[in-house]
Amino acid sequence: MSTQLPMGMEHHPDILELHEQSERVVATPKAQSIEALATLAGLFLAVSPWVVGFTPLHALTINNLVLGLAFAVLISGFGSAYERTHARAWAAAVIGVWTIIAPWSMAGHEAIMRSILANVITGAVMLCLALAAIAGARALGGLKAGRQHGRTAAPRVPRSESR
Repeated sequence: MSTQLPMGMEHHPDILELHEQSERVVATPKAQSIEALATLAGLFLAVSPWVVGFTPLHALTINNLVLGLAFAVLISGFGSAYERTHARAWAAAVIGVWTIIAPWSMAGHEAIMRSILANVITGAVMLCLALAAIAGARALGGLKAGRQHGRTAAPRVPRSESR
């Protein structure tokens, strides 16, 4: 009577534990809020030339459309693969920074106050959300690194029990 053991790394206990941990992190309201708000910010950037009214600035209009959709796509994948989001979150942060400086570099002296305000505010929100996603990915990475070196985090004791 021989039992067939599953083959492949996806059945390794450490891999299964990492997947369970990343699912727990993604299920938190903080992670879900970051993903939802960041997706909305990217979609707003994509439609902002028409909503705010600076479509005559063609280069900035195309820039916002493409980068807004790219940001939304980068961010929307966080829930399905939270453990691999670190690089994507950094790319999203770069898009946020570029969004802030784009009105001056793309439109130059033609940039109107509406386009500047829309891009600076949206870019700052996108940058903050991307940095929050980076922090979440780092926290998950820290948990993985601690397990790899035989360390585990000290259990948290609620404040009411510590007194």
